[in-house]
Amino acid sequence: MSAFVDYQIAVEDGFIPPSADIQKWVDLVLSSQSTPSNTILNSELTVRVVSEQESQGLNLQYRNIDKPTNVLSFPFEAPAEVEINLLGDLVVCADVVKKESISQNKQLLHHWAHMIIHGTLHLLGFDHVEEEQAQQMEALEVLLLAKLDIDDPYKDH
Repeated sequence: MSAFVDYQIAVEDGFIPPSADIQKWVDLVLSSQSTPSNTILNSELTVRVVSEQESQGLNLQYRNIDKPTNVLSFPFEAPAEVEINLLGDLVVCADVVKKESISQNKQLLHHWAHMIIHGTLHLLGFDHVEEEQAQQMEALEVLLLAKLDIDDPYKDH
């Protein structure tokens, strides 16, 4: 059992991971948080890969920050009377992820995995506004990335 990932690619150039990688990373997060009473593995989410222009527009509209960003998470909040396993949407800017991987000296595919894991955790309610929340979220990211043989992305940064 795995999540249904609607993978949308809205850019034409640059490196975009294959859908199988996106699926693997999402499922890794969901399986780490799934319990018998909370089977989120059969949830749905959208992962949309966008340009810097689209990322900047969304970041400005929803966060009042006028620049593109690596990943935006939009959790879906259904009305109480509606039962749906929709987690929400992730919007990933391919150019920002590429630029960050270069500036942070990280493998591009590893940085993509981190961004998908980070964004999916946000869809599940994790946050990093408060220091304690940030430590918990980062520790989980590091643990999940280690399962993929990816080094701690917070080391030396």
